[in-house]
Amino acid sequence: MDFLNKHTFHIPVLGLGYTLDTPIKVAPYGISSVISLVDDKLMEQLREFYCEKFDMPFKAISEKVDDFRAKRITSYLNMVDEIVTAKVTDLKKSALDKGSELEKYFNMLPDLSSIKEKFKLSDKSRQIKEEVNNWIQNHLHVGEIDVNIMTKLDKVNYKDGEALPIEFNDAHAALRGFANSNLSSSLVLSAGMSPRLYSYIEKFKDFFPDVNGELKKKIILKVSDFRSALVQGKMLAAKGLWVSEYRIESGVNCGGHAFPTNGVLFGPILDEFRKNRDKLIETCRGVYESALAKKELNTPAQTPEIKVTAQGGVGTNEEHRLLMDHYKMDGVGWGTPFMLVPEAVSIDTATLQLLKDAKEKDLYFSGLSPLGVPFNSVKWASMSEQRLANAQKGEHGMPCTKQFLKYNTEYTEKPICTASKQYQRKKLAELDALNLPEEAHNKAYADIIEKECLCVGLGVSLLESKNIPVGPTDKVTVCPGPNLAYFSKESSLTEMVDHIYGRQDLLDKRPRPHMFLKELGMYLDIFKKRMDEFLSQPEDTKEMKQLTAFRKNIMEGVNYYTELFKEKKQEVVIELEQLLNSYPVIKKEL
Repeated sequence: MDFLNKHTFHIPVLGLGYTLDTPIKVAPYGISSVISLVDDKLMEQLREFYCEKFDMPFKAISEKVDDFRAKRITSYLNMVDEIVTAKVTDLKKSALDKGSELEKYFNMLPDLSSIKEKFKLSDKSRQIKEEVNNWIQNHLHVGEIDVNIMTKLDKVNYKDGEALPIEFNDAHAALRGFANSNLSSSLVLSAGMSPRLYSYIEKFKDFFPDVNGELKKKIILKVSDFRSALVQGKMLAAKGLWVSEYRIESGVNCGGHAFPTNGVLFGPILDEFRKNRDKLIETCRGVYESALAKKELNTPAQTPEIKVTAQGGVGTNEEHRLLMDHYKMDGVGWGTPFMLVPEAVSIDTATLQLLKDAKEKDLYFSGLSPLGVPFNSVKWASMSEQRLANAQKGEHGMPCTKQFLKYNTEYTEKPICTASKQYQRKKLAELDALNLPEEAHNKAYADIIEKECLCVGLGVSLLESKNIPVGPTDKVTVCPGPNLAYFSKESSLTEMVDHIYGRQDLLDKRPRPHMFLKELGMYLDIFKKRMDEFLSQPEDTKEMKQLTAFRKNIMEGVNYYTELFKEKKQEVVIELEQLLNSYPVIKKEL
């Protein structure tokens, strides 16, 4: 079947709640999306909501039930799968009716889709009508219901004061929840390598080939460079586990946590994948087949498919086509623009308005995350406003109710969250005892109190959009990428899909830098900040070496972009030169 009978984009995970029920909304239209498996409590609330909505039986899974986290996740995913299956069945029943949901399905497909063209002609030819109807019944593509686990979020859990075995850690239990579900889809692993979690995957047969050599559950690795992909791909292949997709994410990111490189830019990273794709496949294939033989498992007759996709900061069809055509990507992730599509994500009215109004100056690279990882955010979100108001009253930190981000052991034997009242009281008392100069004290103070309760904040908007009650102090955290600045109106699903495929333009009528230059600007900001800090402590030889490498990587990326665009997009080269000239610090010799 022509691959263009499928969509060439997917919707990545957006926070904990914004895409938690996105597959229910978009999978029947053939669009793949990703669910976060962090918050089992949120999933339990949403399962109750949908069971009532679709008249399905619901039995609550309380925290007193053994292995409740994994069981909640399994139950939620099975429910999503059941609802999507029912919707697709209804879709097929509508067959070729004009004005049906199926017509909407076909209209959203890429223009080069052969089946889309036949659908348009089906009312003129009985033979074509039968052919299209047969394709609908037997080959209609349903979007993937993929799931995401951040490998870093693997908190140890306790019962009666005793640590539970490792398989009850948060990430391990989430993996088990997915593995035990009915889904035939992919596990997206993000936030770095986790050997012990990778080993745990071996315990579940769905990740290994069946008698026909097929994988019921696949693995997607979110990576930031080729070396990481090769190392992790080989590691998993040695366990008999095949990575079916490498999902490359730029420093601009699709929103939420960002994992910037040491100045290595997105374009050169994509180019390395383009040039070395065969090396990746061949290296992993031999290791994989050997591991399957040792385990006495079925070896597929043909090498399993490897896809390479990209995401982060994409905003135009031209950029989408650049990734697909020049870099030979198999698909592109569109994240942040979908925050303005309530038909695809779950978002409350006030937060939607905040995002519609947000401009470049309002979107920033923050320190909100208790994990200490840079976090894309927007000013004036209600959680941030509440946090600052509380700090002014001397009420620092937040109640740690969900406890998914507890990792700091600076003051305690058991990890606590850096956004919690417990941690911030201790940290601020320590700061006061240092008697720092006012400027240094104020900076340290701002860094401490900036941490925000993401566990609660990233789920509140979903609950409010469904009129599910939230606590009186529960406020919204929202995590759009900087690409949001150039979109400012609420859109339908069809409108956003049309924008992706170049059939409509949803961008504001104001200058927007190319996605590669937007990322470069972010790295220049990071370099400038680090340089300013280094120049106040020039004896830090380790930082000097890192900054030297950072600067070298940036300049190599700049040269790459100059060559890439000099013939076909000269205006990008001009904008590139102007951007560099606005950061004279990049020309400093360390």
